[in-house]
Amino acid sequence: MKDSSEWLSGETRPRVLCVGGIDPTGASGLVADLRALHSLGIFGSVAVTATTAQTSLSVSEVLPVSASLVEAQMEAALREPGVDVMKTGMLVSEDTVGAVERVLLGAKGVRLVLDPVLLSTSGRRLLSTDGMHELRQRLIPRAALVTPNLPELAALTGRAADPSGVDIEVAGEELLLLGAGAVLIKGGHGGDEGRVVDLLMTADGDRHIIERSRRKGSFRGTGCTLASAIAGYLAEGRTLRDAVSRARDYLEATMDAPPLAGLGAFLLPGVLSPSSAG
Repeated sequence: MKDSSEWLSGETRPRVLCVGGIDPTGASGLVADLRALHSLGIFGSVAVTATTAQTSLSVSEVLPVSASLVEAQMEAALREPGVDVMKTGMLVSEDTVGAVERVLLGAKGVRLVLDPVLLSTSGRRLLSTDGMHELRQRLIPRAALVTPNLPELAALTGRAADPSGVDIEVAGEELLLLGAGAVLIKGGHGGDEGRVVDLLMTADGDRHIIERSRRKGSFRGTGCTLASAIAGYLAEGRTLRDAVSRARDYLEATMDAPPLAGLGAFLLPGVLSPSSAG
């Protein structure tokens, strides 16, 4: 990572626009996005799609922001500070999905990392049924990378997400056929008690398996953190495979630090220094 003196030469700092919801615990959503980006030395801007009342046990309230205001926020971020990569999380409705697509159509050269936030851990829907249909038709085809976990993969494709990996690859292929540049299937919900297996698939036919030991307990905000870190590394100009590998290492480093004990899950700790993040 670069120190501040190198940016003073006039080189543009990498910029990521995060589009998603507010979690008052700070464990997920936009707060987690910005924490990860700040750790990596990336400038993060936001467009808020919803405010929520939630803990690691449940989501009790969701107040959507109008699609027109979400669109205006994104347009403002494109003007200042500018955007290299957009990362989306909780989008709530089909209207907001449409707003994201319209902004992307006018944002030349901006790549999309799409984290398809569909359901809360407690089962509350965070994207409407029509919104999920629009996500498939309008945003997945424009995404450089889609990052579903196994339940999200099953919902997006209508296929069983079998932890054995057979149906996982078939389902991933379906997202690639919709037009996604790549799919990172996160295996944290898989049935293997000893390990977690992620699968990175690209439209060019590359396949890359990432394995790690399964940790004890449940951690909140890992999906947001991973997708934002990937977006940050892509904004630096790294290749997709390198960005995914480095982001996974960064997430593991945050999970190695002492976590906060939440009501239903561990909460990832605060900011790591860029040097410790790699």
